[in-house]
Amino acid sequence: MKITFDVDCTPEEARSFFGLPDVKPMQDALLAKIEERMAANLDAISPEALLRTWLPAGVQGIEQLQKMFWTGLQSAQSRDKPEKK
Repeated sequence: MKITFDVDCTPEEARSFFGLPDVKPMQDALLAKIEERMAANLDAISPEALLRTWLPAGVQGIEQLQKMFWTGLQSAQSRDKPEKK
């Protein structure tokens, strides 16, 4: 035998029926704090700030990156060359 029934109620009514606490005020307070922090950190997401973080030495950082790539390419080429006998 299978019995089914539908309950038509709002989330607030279901929460009070099961004796669960209303956490909406706490959620609203937490969301407000998160929103404040995100707004304060928006400047850190700007492209200029990201580049300053990633390349702190500016042009010198780019030059060092190029040297690293060239060194890696040269070492890869030297490994791939067959040895002369």
